[in-house]
Order: sequence, then C-alpha cells, then structure tokens
Amino acid sequence: MLIILLSCLLSVRKCQFKDKEQDAVHDDIESLRGKPLSGSGNSMVMLGGSSSVQSKWKRKSAVTLALTVLTSSQAILIVWSKRAGKYEYSVTTANFLVEALKCAISLAALARIWRNEGVTEDNKLSTSWDEVSVYPIPAALYLIKNLLQYCFLKYVCLWQYYIFAYVDAPGYQILKNLNIISTGVLFRIILKKQWSEIQWAAFILLCAGCTTAQLNSTSDRVLQTPFQGWVMAIVMALLSGFAGVYTEAIIKKRPSRNINVQKNFWLYVFGMAFNAMAILVQDFDAVMNKGFFHGYSLITVLMILNHALSGIAVSMVMKYADNIVKVYSTSVAMLLTAVLSVFLFGFHLSLAFFLGSTVVFVAIYMHSLGKLQR
Repeated sequence: MLIILLSCLLSVRKCQFKDKEQDAVHDDIESLRGKPLSGSGNSMVMLGGSSSVQSKWKRKSAVTLALTVLTSSQAILIVWSKRAGKYEYSVTTANFLVEALKCAISLAALARIWRNEGVTEDNKLSTSWDEVSVYPIPAALYLIKNLLQYCFLKYVCLWQYYIFAYVDAPGYQILKNLNIISTGVLFRIILKKQWSEIQWAAFILLCAGCTTAQLNSTSDRVLQTPFQGWVMAIVMALLSGFAGVYTEAIIKKRPSRNINVQKNFWLYVFGMAFNAMAILVQDFDAVMNKGFFHGYSLITVLMILNHALSGIAVSMVMKYADNIVKVYSTSVAMLLTAVLSVFLFGFHLSLAFFLGSTVVFVAIYMHSLGKLQR
C-alpha cells in the first residue's frame, strides 16, 4: 500500500511539472472569460461569457444531482443484496462486471462522438505508454477500496459474540464521509490547494459529527462501530480521497480532452484486469464449481448497474467540478440514505444520529462559507 501511494505522489508531481506552462496559459485564458474587452465587442463578450457560465452551472448541477441519487441508493442496494448477513454472490465477479459495464458505456459514448464529430486530437484514444501508464494506480486503489467497502458493510456492526450481523446503511454513509477530511488534506498536500481556517475547523466538526452519529444510547459501549470498523472506514476514506485527487490531477491536466479519453476507458480496462486477477486469487474455485453468476439476484444486478452509473457520474463531476463537490454530494446522499432506510429496513433515527447529521451539515456549510471568504 505504501509503495502504491508513493508511486501516486511521484506520478502527480511528474504531471504537475510537465504541464506547468500549459496550465499557466489555460489559467490566463480562463481568467479572461466573461470579462469586458475594449472595443465594440464588449456586450457580445459579456453575453457569451454569461451564457457559458450558466451552461457550465447547469451541467455541474445535473451531474451532481445524479451522483447524489446514485450514491444514496448504493449502500442500500449492497445491504439489500445480502442474505442472512452474507453475500451469496461473488464480490469479485460483481466488481468485474461493474468495470466491464463502465468500459462498455465509455466505448459506446466514444463511438457516438466519433460518428458525429470524427476523430480529433481531443477525442482520440491514445495508446502511448506515457499516457496509459498513469491509470493502473487509481484502478488498483479503487479495487482495494471497493473490496473494503463490501467487507466494511459485512463486519462494521459485529458484536463480540456474533460472527455476522446486519449493518445499517445510514451508519455506513456517516463513516464514509470521512473521505471529506482525507480529500481536504490530500488536496493541500498533493495539489497544493489552500484551505481557510474556517474550512479546517469544518473538518474537525465533521469528525465530531461522524462520531456523534455512531453513539449508541442503549449500550454501555460508546460507539456502535468496533475498532476494526473504524480502521476499515479510515482506510477506505484514504483510498477514496487519494484516488479521487490523483484522478482529478489527470483530468485537469488537459481539460479540453473528452472525459472518456482522459480517464474512463483505460481506467476501466485496468480495473477489469485487476478484478480478473482478484477472481483468480480469491474466488477461482467458487466460480469454477458454482458458475460465474452464482448467487446473483435482481438486487445484485441493480447494485452492479448502480455502481457502474455512479462511476460514470463521478467522472463527470471530476470533469465539470472537483472533488469537493463530489464529497458534498456524498454528504447529502447520507441524509437520503437515512430517510430511505426508515421505510426499507425499519431503521429508527436516534437523537444522536440527528445531532451528528446536523453537525455534519453545519460543517459542510462552514466549509463552503470558508471557501467564499478565502
């Protein structure tokens, strides 16, 4: 894991130094958009800039809303796909199908673009090793993160004398929001993003909110989630945050390029390869004896479709917004998950959960306020 993280850091630094001049030119162009120019074309420039900003805002809002809805149902579908506290299907085969479906969607989108616009420099699928070599790292990180996600939902609510137990989806979403902190820290360290004091205070409040939401008033134990669950949650947050920051660095390297060329296709190809290796190592005997699709149900299919569409939505948010918008979306999805769990699983929202959720959203508000004042 340490080797992978160090490789990521070196790759990001390489991209930053390689494209320093290009990014400076792009920033200069971006700074001129929407500003009045001397001459008779002032009104036309202002109108064009306003229209462009409005179009970008609508596009950003649409992809963020889609990601929020998909994320809110993701944990529910994973929990719903279990029977007697266990997954009857192979998690590795499900992850492989998710990557395969995302790759197929990406190829279909590229084929449509090539048919309508032709092959250009911005949508050409590169096969050079210099560009392709950056994708195995985030693909490996996402694989580990996804496998931990299933393990986390399986063991996060284990008690001392029980082997299997059901986990509530809202609790999973609360701990999952730790990736806000990891994303902010990694933004500062890797991408040199500046954060205000209010934003750092918001991160501390977010930790307090996550902890409060896990308080169990009916038990002598302070937290419902055992130490192993917290370790998994922290590792998942670091992997998710690091993979997200690394991926954004790749996408923002050449912002004019098509998202399917920049990230989607090759990332999903390597994702399929890594998941295929995971099948061989972990579930080869089960797949050979029971079949590739053993234990699958309609819920499993819906879960795979949800994960695939969520991955595409994350790519779009990375393209048109950034990681911070992504974690805001995830935080809103937490509340939607809690509301849905009340009706689907009979989940009872405790006072601690309400207080913790309130603190989480206050932290989100403070973070956005600090961004405006920075």
